Amino acid sequence: MRVAAGEMIPGDGEVIEGIAAVNEAAITGESAPVIRESGGDRSAVTGNTRLVSDWLMVRITSNPGESTLDRMIALVEGAKRQKTPNEVALDILLIGLTLIFLLVVVTLQPFAHFANGSLPLVFLVALLVTLIPTTIGGLLSAIGIAGMDRLVRLNVIAKSGRAVEAAGDVHVLLLDKTGTITFGNRRCTAVYAAPGVSAMQLAEGALFASLADDTAEGKSIVEFLRSLHPQPEPAAELLTGVPFSAETRLSGVDYQGRVFRKGAVDSLLDFVGLKRADLAPALTREIERIAQSGGTPLLVCADGKLLGAIHLKDVVKPGIRERFAELRKLGIRTVMVTGDNPLTAAAIAAEAGVDDVLAEATPEKKLARIRHEQNDGRLVAMCGDGANDAPALAQADVGMAMNDGTQAAREAANMVDLDSDPTKLLDVVQIGKELLVTRGALTTFSIANDVAKYFAILPALFASIYPQLGVLNVMQLSSPQSAILSAIVFNALIIVVLIPLALRGVRVQAASAAALLRRNLLIYGLGGLVVPFVGIKAIDMLLTALHLV
Repeated sequence: MRVAAGEMIPGDGEVIEGIAAVNEAAITGESAPVIRESGGDRSAVTGNTRLVSDWLMVRITSNPGESTLDRMIALVEGAKRQKTPNEVALDILLIGLTLIFLLVVVTLQPFAHFANGSLPLVFLVALLVTLIPTTIGGLLSAIGIAGMDRLVRLNVIAKSGRAVEAAGDVHVLLLDKTGTITFGNRRCTAVYAAPGVSAMQLAEGALFASLADDTAEGKSIVEFLRSLHPQPEPAAELLTGVPFSAETRLSGVDYQGRVFRKGAVDSLLDFVGLKRADLAPALTREIERIAQSGGTPLLVCADGKLLGAIHLKDVVKPGIRERFAELRKLGIRTVMVTGDNPLTAAAIAAEAGVDDVLAEATPEKKLARIRHEQNDGRLVAMCGDGANDAPALAQADVGMAMNDGTQAAREAANMVDLDSDPTKLLDVVQIGKELLVTRGALTTFSIANDVAKYFAILPALFASIYPQLGVLNVMQLSSPQSAILSAIVFNALIIVVLIPLALRGVRVQAASAAALLRRNLLIYGLGGLVVPFVGIKAIDMLLTALHLV
């Protein structure tokens, strides 16, 4: 079938005729169009990519359900987020305590029968309800909602509180290069004049050659040259634009008999009738340096005369290197993921300041890297914006999609950054740590609270059956009925009282894990032991005064 400029390629296939520039950003995340033509190693095209110039005759080779996009959908569906170590530990703790208290309550009736006494079944059921660790279970939702609310203030939408908590334990951060570490659009960063050409001549030629270019690259060239060499510009109606063509790989304008062109090195040399060997050594070195640094060199000519080179580069977002250094201090290792070749990837990684690089990455390679890290016991965060990032975002413990990315990436992730700023992960990690500390503090309080309730209620229940236990009935509760009712009322009220603390959170302090543990045990552990005695006694006195028991 024939696909024209502006149309979408309907499925994976082979080019059998024509040459065109194809925007594959929806699949690869790379903004720069690629050339596809019949024959050779550039004939394969991917479904759901768009032609930006010329036309192609494509033979569709993929069956329904077997395209690249279908394969990525299958990878997303097969991805499964694991439970964090903290979640597993809390589950084990709560299940263990529930079984212990269940066993304790079940054995109370035999003890009572042994002493020729009896406990009403309603007492035992009420005691079990009181002792089961429901406090922390009831507060987990409040803690998660508080974390999501704090992220909203940072313009980050979290789909669950679990994702925010997981961020507090992250060990490895994978970041897609295009649109995440870099802006995703190549920008003009410098121009280099050929020998014998003045800076003004080059600026004029490059500016005129880009005035009719509506691409992000063309606009960045115009913006750069306007700031570098302000000069009068012709009216737009006097310009005859020459759009980019995949066949010529050139673009420019014709203006009052003058011809201005810019384009790929080899294409523009052919246009002016030169070969690479004809270039001045200084200009050749600049072109090679641009390519080796991960940039794209373009040549500019006016009226058949070579003027110089333009340095196009996918610019690293400002401040990102410093933010990565802060992540490193928190013990988080950063990995840049890109489809670029290793040489280009290494140059951008060095500028961005990441710890590791995964070059020539496919969706399968990204997914495998995340699973490898997870199998080694590490929690992984992933930042991405392309459809090819979706499987990795779905598998990662924390998947943050950029708001200006594809819909597939936003749906696969469990967080969306509305400002498309990956360095916000530092703030997300900080909030995650606050949530973990809050949950740890409230868990400590909850366990101490349950233990205290056990020793507060049991002596009152068994005082008549085992008179010796009367010594332990330090609160002198008025009756077993009052003890049970007071404990149930206290159990309900304590959750309400602790909700503000869960929403506000416990602030993280710069201290060792041992120091934080001691602080939690001292404040929340001791508080959990004392508060039930005070609360239950106060409720018992109130119930007695109101003659409710």
